[in-house]
Amino acid sequence: MSLKSHEAGARPIGGQRERLYLYDTTLRDGQQTQGVQFSTPEKVAIAKALDGLGVDYIEGGWPGANPTDSEFFEARPQTKAVFTAFGMTKRVGRSAANDEVLAGVMNAGTPAVCLVGKTHDFHVTTALGVALGENIEAIRESVAHMVAQGREALFDAEHFFDGYKANPDYALACVMAAYEAGARWVVLCDTNGGTLAGEVSGIVAAVIAAGIPGDHLGIHCHDDTGSAVAASLAAVDAGVRQIQGTLNGLGERCGNANLTSLIPTLLLKEPYASRYETGITREAMAGLVKISRRLDDILNRVPLRSAPYVGASAFAHKAGLHASAILKDPTTYEHIEPALVGNARVIPMSNQAGQSNLRARLQSAGIEIDKGDDRLTRILDAVKAREDQGYAYDSAQASFDLLARAELGLLPSFFEVKRYRVTVERRKNRYDQMVSVSEAVVVVKIGDHKVLSVSESVDETSTDRGPVNALYKALSKDLGPYQATIDDMKLVDFKVRITQGGIEAVTRVIIDSEDGQGRRWSTVGVSANIVDASFSALLDAITWKLVRDGIEPAM
Repeated sequence: MSLKSHEAGARPIGGQRERLYLYDTTLRDGQQTQGVQFSTPEKVAIAKALDGLGVDYIEGGWPGANPTDSEFFEARPQTKAVFTAFGMTKRVGRSAANDEVLAGVMNAGTPAVCLVGKTHDFHVTTALGVALGENIEAIRESVAHMVAQGREALFDAEHFFDGYKANPDYALACVMAAYEAGARWVVLCDTNGGTLAGEVSGIVAAVIAAGIPGDHLGIHCHDDTGSAVAASLAAVDAGVRQIQGTLNGLGERCGNANLTSLIPTLLLKEPYASRYETGITREAMAGLVKISRRLDDILNRVPLRSAPYVGASAFAHKAGLHASAILKDPTTYEHIEPALVGNARVIPMSNQAGQSNLRARLQSAGIEIDKGDDRLTRILDAVKAREDQGYAYDSAQASFDLLARAELGLLPSFFEVKRYRVTVERRKNRYDQMVSVSEAVVVVKIGDHKVLSVSESVDETSTDRGPVNALYKALSKDLGPYQATIDDMKLVDFKVRITQGGIEAVTRVIIDSEDGQGRRWSTVGVSANIVDASFSALLDAITWKLVRDGIEPAM
């Protein structure tokens, strides 16, 4: 079977695919990730990206729970996706119409409202401290109130799987109360994340057998056993038709089911591709890597290289045997075509590389060299010699590209660095506080002209601070004819490692850069001096950008 037919999944002749609904809770459950706190503008940006992707529901947060969520619901963008407010069922002893917490959620004016309620008897009696029957009645009245107000009602059955295993009759009574009161979706939640896929499948089947049809059931899994995606798919196999998750798997503790893994699996893998359809198109899915990295950028996080589908290493082929086969047919070691999710194939170079890796890597850079060309041996020898010095080209593909081009006589000379200097001092600011100030001076020669640039970074004014940032700003401040090309560059990660140790120790610096088109690249520098190593990596980062964009050297 070809890769293309395997990815697409042929539709059954005369058959019609069932609709699956994707419910994103990045802005609510994702915000419960340790260290994550979205601002209102960030929430608006994420909501627009989610809507562009094509999810069916966007859960914006809990209006009234904190100022940011309340402000966001007032500023929320218009979306094709159903905007949803999150809250909890009414409190025992109050009517649904007179519960101010529930009123705060309803007053957000969203077309859909999702209320969470207890379905585990242990939590009802211990956490809430109310009678089991009172909890069921609170669920029933709350859902009925939402329906009476003309809202699409969703009920999040908290701790449902644990509750079912402890007391199946009571857990079922809770979800049946929500369904009978008019809930459009009853969402079965594995709140503690400890239920495995096989258990999820069996319990979902029991819920359907009890009287709630699958097209009214949703699944909400946490990843505490690393199986949230598998458990969500098992729930779909068992009959649920709504899947809840977050971008990049954000969420409480170990996170939620990761939509960046679920979406391509549903669209590209069997049996899902031929049995089901979602609101997400192939064209939209091609932007998945960009959306994933945009979220990481907002959170100031380094993207997980090993993330399925969207990670920078998801389609990296380091072993020579793999690279040789990839050259003949990519399906030998790739389960999908990388471009389908907006990713790219990578053939890393290292001291384990052979000529197959090298030719594949050069080919991806647009450089064709015949097998057996002695220049291949020369490049490989250079890579191995430099890795003996501490370089790591499997993590710095852009620096490898430049090394190979230099060996082949294909590397343009854009400018010459004549000298540079960086100083760091501690001094008092206007508030009489001691702060670190890094100042850098860089002199470059472009054609016949010398340019001196000065920049400083102050640790109180920016998250991009320190000597490396000062050097980068000075280097990229005034490059004359090249300035327009590098203006959209930014540094997104900086990694330092000391190799060898003792008096022979050297510093290896790897820098990740990104441009306005969402392209990322890594460069490496090695020296006994951390500043020199950093500057070397910075110089490679700018040079690679100029080469990649096809810029001609200035005369």
